[in-house]
Amino acid sequence: LECDLALNLVGQPLVRQQVMKGVREFLENRNPVKPLVMSFHGSTGTGKTFVTSMLVRYLFQGGLQSPYVHQFSPIVHFPHAERIEQYKESLKRWIQGNLTNCGRSAFLFEEMDKMHPGLIDVIIPFLGPSWVVYGNNYRKAIFIFISNAGGEQINEMTLDLWRAHKDREEISLQDLEPAISKAVFENPQSGFWKSGIINNHLIDFVVPFLPLKHHHVKQCVISELVQQGLEVRPGVVQEVADSIPYFPEEEKIFSSTGCKTVASRISFFF
Repeated sequence: LECDLALNLVGQPLVRQQVMKGVREFLENRNPVKPLVMSFHGSTGTGKTFVTSMLVRYLFQGGLQSPYVHQFSPIVHFPHAERIEQYKESLKRWIQGNLTNCGRSAFLFEEMDKMHPGLIDVIIPFLGPSWVVYGNNYRKAIFIFISNAGGEQINEMTLDLWRAHKDREEISLQDLEPAISKAVFENPQSGFWKSGIINNHLIDFVVPFLPLKHHHVKQCVISELVQQGLEVRPGVVQEVADSIPYFPEEEKIFSSTGCKTVASRISFFF
């Protein structure tokens, strides 16, 4: 996993460091005091879903297809605000049932920024350091929350630091954490709004995904060409990378969509 992250995750040193620290410590501990809870934050195309799928690929046979990996999307699983009580009940039952079946299960919550506030708090009993919940030991489970919330703040701070001549690779978690917390946990539109998960400090690792620069996008283009079995032509790499929108308007430093649209754009240049 560490090698794969180093080779294939473009431009996210903080992510690599945080994810490896969290996973290694958790798996080496035969009796963890609580489940591993990580929250991924950043704008579109910066690698949140990519890292999540890579992580479960190494931890579970079959990766995302494993019967012990469970994905939740607010748009698919919890679309109607008026049915929130029903969702709470079924979510609690689903997690409880699957953890009874396998205590090493993983639960992935996508688009937390679109989750109805209050819904996620139903899983609090499964996240804490309880020895036993509902008669079972759930401390070997993994929970990952994925969110675009905080992305704007991360981008702004990265830009400010760039303007202050601080290299992107020098940015520390301490630089970003306060801004992410404010954006994610104090926003009434966020699934974490006033959440007991935050107040009880149940998230072990807040992982920020930084915006990607032009040379990172070029790396993504090369990877995608190799994956599609196409010839890596420098001209094509440059053209695909140049066709993506960058911000801010004048300096055009960071990709507005990360590497998200790279795969679909390649066909225009062949």
